[in-house]
Amino acid sequence: MAISKALIASILLSLLVLHLVEAEQMVHTDKTHGYPKPTIDCGGACKARCRLSSRPHLCKRACGTCCARCNCVPPGTSGNTEVCPCYASLTTHGGRRKCP
Repeated sequence: MAISKALIASILLSLLVLHLVEAEQMVHTDKTHGYPKPTIDCGGACKARCRLSSRPHLCKRACGTCCARCNCVPPGTSGNTEVCPCYASLTTHGGRRKCP
């Protein structure tokens, strides 16, 4: 009788641990596809985006903030915001576009 209680307790504990591990993995996956969401190199992407800017340091700082939040930077030096809607939707407190 004591062996069966210990066995049942260990099985329940194992199931609980398995459930917690699966829940943790679900937090770190992209909900649309179930695969881990790839991260991009924000420094390189923003360097390319801001290479023609008249204020490159300000551009890279703003772009870096937007990239960190959205995990996306539109291609090219301007425009193309339809590729990354999150990047295009961020605004400043004054209501202007935040991302270059």
